Amino acid sequence: MKSFVALLFSLFFLMANGQMRQKDITVQKVLKLMGTRFEITVVAPNEEIGYINIDEAVSEIQRIEKIISSWDESSETSLINKNAGIKPVKVSPELFGLIERSIRISALTDGAFDITYASMDQIWKFDGSMKAMPNESDIKKSIAKIGYQKIILDAEKSTVYLPEPGMKIGFGAIGKGYAADRAKKLLVSKGVKGGIINASGDLTTWGTKVTGEKWLVGITNPLNKERVFGWLPIVESAVATSGNYEKYITLNDKKYSHIIDPRTGYPTSGISSVSIFAKQAEVCDALATAVFILGRDVGLHLINQINGVEAIIVDAENKIHKSSGIMFNTNP
Repeated sequence: MKSFVALLFSLFFLMANGQMRQKDITVQKVLKLMGTRFEITVVAPNEEIGYINIDEAVSEIQRIEKIISSWDESSETSLINKNAGIKPVKVSPELFGLIERSIRISALTDGAFDITYASMDQIWKFDGSMKAMPNESDIKKSIAKIGYQKIILDAEKSTVYLPEPGMKIGFGAIGKGYAADRAKKLLVSKGVKGGIINASGDLTTWGTKVTGEKWLVGITNPLNKERVFGWLPIVESAVATSGNYEKYITLNDKKYSHIIDPRTGYPTSGISSVSIFAKQAEVCDALATAVFILGRDVGLHLINQINGVEAIIVDAENKIHKSSGIMFNTNP
């Protein structure tokens, strides 16, 4: 009799637990943050709590934007840029840490990723107005102030100094990923079971769907965004994609991406898209840009040497190249 009662109780508990799980819903909101499209998805017990959670994530992203934005004249980043060649600027530990990590990624990628790219003169135009290549001397001048090695950090005083007038830093190739990571961390600390922060292709996930299934990300065909090459599960992980299929120019029958190599001043060619998979969206964001610039062979060689990081590259001929740990799932 005890066994029968215990069995009934177990069945009841499982059914009740299943019903509780079924009450969870998916709540989603799309909005513009940091000048780009953010899509925030959370698993929540009801719509009201879901939207409260999303609003908290939005506030966190807006807080970060006020620190790293180059457009906000009162941001810490703007103050660093305004004082280039004048004096060091005391910054928050948060921004200091982000700059330190950015410099480490620059060293790892031989300068293919470099936050001082913001010093570059805008001589390349990707709005259809450009009909000829800029001359070589203009290109050399445009990158004269670039160089992550020039940034002077003082950890004791928490100051950042750009020693040359006209030097600038910008977080366009790492900021969205960092913001997505911070928003995720906040929601996890609030007990949100699962979700996705998608910052215009810089995406981080945690938990699972309400069904218990893994979140999936599709690798898009650069020639046809309606087609997907394959699907990959993203478990407590992140992915970022850099592509040239929306913003590029063609000169002398050669296609040039809007992604410019900060070491040379020339746009990249030969790659259509790069997707990087890692635990942190910040890392994915920065490495996607770096691998795009490094090129297929050098880029894959680099990724294959970094633990916990994978890459999928689609070259200019629409052929797929993968790092050693990537396995495609073509049936979502």
